[in-house]
Amino acid sequence: MTVGRYVIKRILLAILSIVIICAITFFTMHAVPGGPFNKEKALSEATIQALNQRYNLDKGVGTQFLLWMKGLVTGDLGVSLKNGREITAIIGESFPISARLGLTAVAFALVLGTILGSIAALMRNKLPDRIIVFLSTLFTAVPSFVLATMLLLVFCIKLGWLPVWSASSHNYLLPVISLAAYPMAYTTRLAKTSMLDALSQDYIRTARSKGVSRWKLIFKHALRNSLIPVITYAGPEIAYIITGSMVVETVFTIGGIGSKFVNAINNRDYTLIMATTVFLAFLMVVANLICDLLYKLVDPRIKYE
Repeated sequence: MTVGRYVIKRILLAILSIVIICAITFFTMHAVPGGPFNKEKALSEATIQALNQRYNLDKGVGTQFLLWMKGLVTGDLGVSLKNGREITAIIGESFPISARLGLTAVAFALVLGTILGSIAALMRNKLPDRIIVFLSTLFTAVPSFVLATMLLLVFCIKLGWLPVWSASSHNYLLPVISLAAYPMAYTTRLAKTSMLDALSQDYIRTARSKGVSRWKLIFKHALRNSLIPVITYAGPEIAYIITGSMVVETVFTIGGIGSKFVNAINNRDYTLIMATTVFLAFLMVVANLICDLLYKLVDPRIKYE
């Protein structure tokens, strides 16, 4: 199968996946008791009817879904049911914050995790390997919200070295560490296992017997072939970190798309929930597609099927 046909096939499957995600999210949200205009201070019946008519909530659920999908196809994500703002504007102002934070954390996790995993494999059962295994196990076991809370308490409140949050770049340090700790630990374990497997292959022994230098053997042969599991993990992890840092954004009061999504759920803001869900699903699908295409660059023996 050619690259073009493979990409077209994956795009069609991606569209189908997004439609299914839209349907599941939409009908699940509408099945929950209550409504977006329910408040502690009850609104008058006339006000609720007017709001329902304005946002097409007086129509059947199936009709609402079709109208929303029609708007989605035409690029109209609608407006927030809580403040009337255009959802494209909300995503446009919040996503760059999450993207900057997430991409920094992803780069830190993947690069450092690959390096530490390779070192652990090359120095197996020695002191550096034991230290790296201990740290990777520790960071795998600690949830991101626990680490974020500890970092906030120590470095922001107790020591006062960093403010809780502002837009300056150095204040991304603690959120990046909180987001990158688990994926870095997991990448380290993946890289170590994959590197050990690569070093045990016949072509490595053949290259070693031919007198290939140690560094060339590691970086040109073993490391390149050991990256495939890391790339497989990197696809969904990139999308997850960029868009799924809800707890960390809440702890550090970062106004990214994750915190907007949490607020939308708490407020039962159907349109914002749906639009954000589709946006996150789109990023996840694109990240997976890019990683699938990268397989061919890493290992030319891989064929698109």
